Amino acid sequence: MKPIAALQAAVTATASDGEPTNAELDAIEHEIPLILAEVELLDAQIMTLDRPVSELDERRIRRARNRVLAARRDLTNKAATMPLPGVGA
Repeated sequence: MKPIAALQAAVTATASDGEPTNAELDAIEHEIPLILAEVELLDAQIMTLDRPVSELDERRIRRARNRVLAARRDLTNKAATMPLPGVGA
């Protein structure tokens, strides 16, 4: 029987590996409008879990879904127009 202690160091992250890189932080900042829209949709859906859905709730959810779709569209359009690093003259 082999002990797994020798393998543990290879799969366990060190304390310095726990922080996001600058590139990851930039990507998160770039996606903030989509993240906020998805949180708003989730909040609207959570409000309807323990009660019947009213007409106002339906509108709130529909508008939140539309904001998510618009944020995804905008994010996709921005990604399509951004140049790839290292590509081009």
